[in-house]
Amino acid sequence: MKKSQAFKSISEQVGRGELIFPTNVHTSLKLQQALDDPDCGIDTAAKLVLTEPLLSARVVAIANSVAYSRFGGGVTNVKTAVTILGFSTLRSIVATVIIRQLSQAITSPHLRVMANQLWEHSAHVAALAHVIARRVSSVDAETAMFAGIVHEVGGFYLLSRAEEFPGLVDNMAERPDDSDELEESPEAIIGRAVLNKLMVPKTVITAVESLWYGMRVMPPETLGDTLLLANDLAAVASPLDTRSASTIQQDASEIDFAIGEGTLNSILKESEEEVNSLTAALLS
Repeated sequence: MKKSQAFKSISEQVGRGELIFPTNVHTSLKLQQALDDPDCGIDTAAKLVLTEPLLSARVVAIANSVAYSRFGGGVTNVKTAVTILGFSTLRSIVATVIIRQLSQAITSPHLRVMANQLWEHSAHVAALAHVIARRVSSVDAETAMFAGIVHEVGGFYLLSRAEEFPGLVDNMAERPDDSDELEESPEAIIGRAVLNKLMVPKTVITAVESLWYGMRVMPPETLGDTLLLANDLAAVASPLDTRSASTIQQDASEIDFAIGEGTLNSILKESEEEVNSLTAALLS
C-alpha cells in the first residue's frame, strides 16, 4: 500500500471517530476520565494511581525531581506525591503512561527504535517547556510540560499503526502523493483526533497546532511559542521531523536572545540540572 493510501485510510478512520488503541490504553483513558471528575479528591486520585504500578513509580519520581525540590524531596508515597504535584501535573503523567503503552504495543524492532527516540524527544521538550514557561514566557509551567508530553501523540499513534501499513512512517520528509489535495496535513488530522480522545484541553491543542502551522516568536509569549522553542531546542530530535538532523542542530545553535539582565542560553545553563532531572523522571 502506498503511503498516500495508508494516510488516507487512517485519516478516514479517525474522522469517523474510529481510533484503534491497545487494550491497556483503554484502562488508562478511563483513569484520565476519572481524574477529570470535579468530585475526584486527593484520596481518590491516590487510590486510582496505585492501581497502575508504572504510574505510581513515575508520580513519586517526578515529585522527587529537582523541578519540585522546593517541596523538600524525600517523597516516599503516592498520596504525598499527588498532593505536591497537583491534578494538572498528574494528568500529564497519566498521558505519559498512555504514550508509553502505545509504544509497548509495537513489535517491529525498527518501529520500536523510532518510538523510543520519539519518547526521548517528547521528554526533553516537556522538561524544556517547563523551564522556559517558568523563567522566560511566564505561562503556566505545568501546562507547558503537559503540552510537551503530548505534542507528538499523533506520531505515537501512527507508529502504533505502522505495522499494519508498511512504509507509513518511512522517509517522513517525503509527503504523500496526494497530500496537496487535503485541507490539512494527515499528521494534523490524526494528531488532533488523538488529542481530543485523550481529553486534552483546547488551549493545549491550540499550542500543539503551532507546531503544525505556527512561526517561532522570540522571546516566546504564548504557550504555543513556548512549545515551539522547546521543540527546536530539544537535545533529541523527533524521528518524524521532516527536517534534516543538520538543519535542526544548526537552527538550535542559533537560538538566543536577551531576557532581563541575562540571555536564554544563560538561563538554560543555570537550569540544566533541573531539565536533566525532570527528563530522567519522565523517562524512568
